[in-house]
Amino acid sequence: MVDTGELLSQQLKPPLYRDATVIKWVSQCVTLACLVAVLYFLGSQAGSNLQAKSIDVNYDFLTANQGFGISEGIDTQPATGGRALWVGMVNTLRVSAAGIISASILGLFIGVGRLSTSWLVRRVTSVYVEMMRNIPLLVQIYIIYAVFLVLPDLATTQGGPSSGLLFLSNEGLSVPRVHISDGFYQWMIFVLLGVVAGVFVKRWRQQQQDITGINKYPLECFVLVLTVFCVVGWRLNPIFGWLSIPLDTVSQTIMIIPAGGVQIALSLSAVCLTSWWIKRSVDRLRTPAGFAKLTDNDYFSIIFTAFLCLAFILGVTLVWPGFASWIINSGSDLFQLLADKFGGERSSFQRGSSLPFDIQYPEVVEVGKFLNYGDQGLNLSISLAAVYFGVVLYTSAFIAEIVRSGIIAVPKGQIEAAQAVGLRRSAMLRLIIIPQALRVILPPLGNQYLNLTKNTSLGIAVAYSELVQIGQTIYNQNGSTLAVLSIWMLFYLACSLAISTIVNFFNIRLKIVTR
Repeated sequence: MVDTGELLSQQLKPPLYRDATVIKWVSQCVTLACLVAVLYFLGSQAGSNLQAKSIDVNYDFLTANQGFGISEGIDTQPATGGRALWVGMVNTLRVSAAGIISASILGLFIGVGRLSTSWLVRRVTSVYVEMMRNIPLLVQIYIIYAVFLVLPDLATTQGGPSSGLLFLSNEGLSVPRVHISDGFYQWMIFVLLGVVAGVFVKRWRQQQQDITGINKYPLECFVLVLTVFCVVGWRLNPIFGWLSIPLDTVSQTIMIIPAGGVQIALSLSAVCLTSWWIKRSVDRLRTPAGFAKLTDNDYFSIIFTAFLCLAFILGVTLVWPGFASWIINSGSDLFQLLADKFGGERSSFQRGSSLPFDIQYPEVVEVGKFLNYGDQGLNLSISLAAVYFGVVLYTSAFIAEIVRSGIIAVPKGQIEAAQAVGLRRSAMLRLIIIPQALRVILPPLGNQYLNLTKNTSLGIAVAYSELVQIGQTIYNQNGSTLAVLSIWMLFYLACSLAISTIVNFFNIRLKIVTR
């Protein structure tokens, strides 16, 4: 007997050329095939043209001495081209990280100021935003650079070697530098213990508040507990010096692990992580009855995740078998470094110099017949200062507009309710407006972080030793233009993906949960 429901479903099922799922998958596969074909064609043509002109694309410069010095960075006399590029990457990351933090703080205050009830504050912040947004960043960098050039020199301002809190001259800017000291690692153990204890206290106080209805100040209690642990650990941190012995043992144990075992462990970890992600994705789609209906997008995500897992396994086992050895050596070096740091603190406890942080004040020293900044303070050359202040001032104007639009997007009823219960404006911003506005602010804010990181490449205009400037010096010497360009592309792609991942993580956490 023919099932009427099955017969009806077969009659209602559209043909393949009209099925939306089939059309979507076929179009994606065709697009991917066309993209691969275009890339193969362009690559083959570029290879043929380079071969016809006897241009060899190689990365030999990464291991060869390029014979030039770098004005500033972690290594001013790099032994190889790879080391020189690494110095440029670190310089780029430094100014990018510092610029992101500074531009975010400045942009937040400027954005809030544009909505201030004070006429003067509104006008000043509005002029700032309009002026900074409409002046090209490169022009701003040139202006800041020129301002530093016309400042008096150290011989005029100081007259001789000296020390102080701040030095500003045509040599750049020098401010006090805070750095980690002997007891930092031991002190961090106290901080972690304080965080754990504070979380338990916060949860307990929150439960008491939910039961009694009386404000038990859970957040304030968490801060108090954490502060107590930090203060106590400020001087008692050397008691954890004994950890150097087990850390040294772990370092030696890692070195005897075979590379094959690490490859197997990495492969099994990738398989387990992929299986857990797929299971969690399917369970999230299950109905209360236990059924899960997957769409074509869900199947695509599962297949793509499994493909990435397979690619990772092939990469660590066949493509780059030395990755396991690198993991072993890096892990052993890390634990040995920690063992050395912890081991040195047992003697520091006796001499009473185990502070977690230390501060070094800037100084002016005499080098030959000339005055220059010493190594004690945090020194910003005029090139670094021009790039840093340029990207901060320029990006903060856009962040201010993002903050202003996010605050305006908060429903007016939320603000009126906060005013009705008697909250002050600062409390409204901190507790109600800013947390809700972050849902609107975060996506465009991530784009500004990406722009700031890429805009640091304009430092080449003022001879700042960032990645682009050093890479240009390298390919001007040996002609490895395409190789250097590929390294640029991979570096900025990695930075963009890292920033996007971090911003998306917080964006998902702030998303309103719906049924």
